[in-house]
Amino acid sequence: MTAPNVTITDLTVTFRRGQVRALDGISLRLPTGMVGLLGPNGAGKTTFMRVLTGVLLPTSGSVAVDGTELTSRSQRREVKATTGYLPQELGLYPDLTARQFLDYMALLKGITDRRARRARVKEVLELVSLSDVANRKVKGYSGGMKRRVGIAQAILNDPRLLIVDEPTVGLDPEERLRFRSLLARLAGDRTVLLSTHIVDDIVQTCPNVVVIEHGHVAFQGAIGALATRAEGKVWHVTQPATAPPPGLPTVNVTPSMTGTTYRVISSGTPAPDAERVSATVEDGYIALMHGTAPERAQHGPGLRVI
Repeated sequence: MTAPNVTITDLTVTFRRGQVRALDGISLRLPTGMVGLLGPNGAGKTTFMRVLTGVLLPTSGSVAVDGTELTSRSQRREVKATTGYLPQELGLYPDLTARQFLDYMALLKGITDRRARRARVKEVLELVSLSDVANRKVKGYSGGMKRRVGIAQAILNDPRLLIVDEPTVGLDPEERLRFRSLLARLAGDRTVLLSTHIVDDIVQTCPNVVVIEHGHVAFQGAIGALATRAEGKVWHVTQPATAPPPGLPTVNVTPSMTGTTYRVISSGTPAPDAERVSATVEDGYIALMHGTAPERAQHGPGLRVI
């Protein structure tokens, strides 16, 4: 399998007869491997994923996978055949076993030959480590096991483009690690777009990241380059008060017996005893969202503006 060439050119999506612009002129090319997708609620991430999966037609601009543009019904059908999608809320049939559910989904994906379908279901069950419980009803599964059923249905058609939306929300730490490892393995010879609010999931799995804000690409490039957006602007401020320093983006709060330490983003020294610390990817993202990062809409070597 060769990874797809996913090219997005001047992509714009509007709703309410043009009054709401969900995406506004997005242009980029997704590389092979894991690509993180970050952005606040309402930024346009879900709309972006719906266009990539062929569910939603753009108002203008284009999306092409291996040169096939998603502009007609037949073209969208062709791209869908090589695309997998795990939405944030996947409707499972609780009274079906995992094997029965995946057999049904494989049939919907066009795997009509019974022998081939059974073989593929067995293969994906092994891949997501559910073979031993494949004949148990889904309603008895844990949250993490249900998410693994979700990723199993998404890869039944052996997609070259895999899109997953908030796959680790609500999972315990061990299941999150298991799921991240699974996604990393799947990304070996395909493009995997991971949309999440959990920055650490992207740090641990994605060499490249796209940040969408207000329908625009605020950043695209190597994950390390996002951290540099806050370099020299991250401080620890310790004070007895329980409220953060006013007017400054706060990344996290660490209470102690002597006071509370706030990790804040500031272009200048926020307090006389403030301690400057090294920037992380999360710091860079927060700085970007609050307009304190220099040269917004940067791109690095991993993704290309076109």
